[in-house]
Amino acid sequence: MDNRPIGFFDSGLGGLTCIPYLMKLLPDEKIIYFGDTARTPYGSKATTTIRSFSMEIADFLVKSNVKMIVIACNTVSATCLQDLQHRFPMIPILGVIDPAAKKVADQCSEDNRIGIIGTKVTINSQAYKTCIHGYNDRLAIYETACPAFVPLIEEGIIENDIMDLTIKYYMDGFIRDNELDTVILGCTHYPLIKKNIERIYPNLRIINPSHIVGEDIMRILKERNMLSDGTDFENTFFASDLSENFINMIDYIFKDESEDMKVKFLNFDLERGEGMI
Repeated sequence: MDNRPIGFFDSGLGGLTCIPYLMKLLPDEKIIYFGDTARTPYGSKATTTIRSFSMEIADFLVKSNVKMIVIACNTVSATCLQDLQHRFPMIPILGVIDPAAKKVADQCSEDNRIGIIGTKVTINSQAYKTCIHGYNDRLAIYETACPAFVPLIEEGIIENDIMDLTIKYYMDGFIRDNELDTVILGCTHYPLIKKNIERIYPNLRIINPSHIVGEDIMRILKERNMLSDGTDFENTFFASDLSENFINMIDYIFKDESEDMKVKFLNFDLERGEGMI
């Protein structure tokens, strides 16, 4: 058994969408989450910049004594997973792309036409297509970047006409021209607009990697005998810019969770090292 928390990080608040499902799956586990809200979005930045930011945050999580790190960001998973695993070989580090790719390969057939939406960096890396084809190279995969989604979601612009129009701008032609029946949400922010997408495209099957990654977390912890048997540790949410909107979005994401869930919020300045647990 290992009662230390699991570390999650993302460029902002999108990675939070992984956590409610994990709490249902493994209710005894606790988490430390870091959202780099001061420097979001990552999806349009250079790979060297993304790698530098990710190393800083992973250093912070390791010093905070987490037992595992989950890269709850597709952009970082696409560009930095192996670098982080090499830097921290003593701790399991999991990205979100491979678990989703396995699920797609299991659930889809050659008859399906599968679209991937994500940030520019994720799409340009072709990490999803490569990973999925590693499991089944006969699947038809199409990709498109939707760079405006993350900034809108970070601002809480979700349940309104602006978001719906932006979804249609990116996805109408993409779905029509490629005759898609399945879409993978290739960014952990995108589950926050899943209901919008379902309403606009009711016949589209949507695959949400934010839920799928929880199953791999459970598998790894079981294999290593690292499951928690309960702890009083409070789930802790760090942000490099602890804005009112960040806290509001946590309330929005966890609105269906238990009211007595222990949570604390802390602002953390990576450069000054303030806020360390």
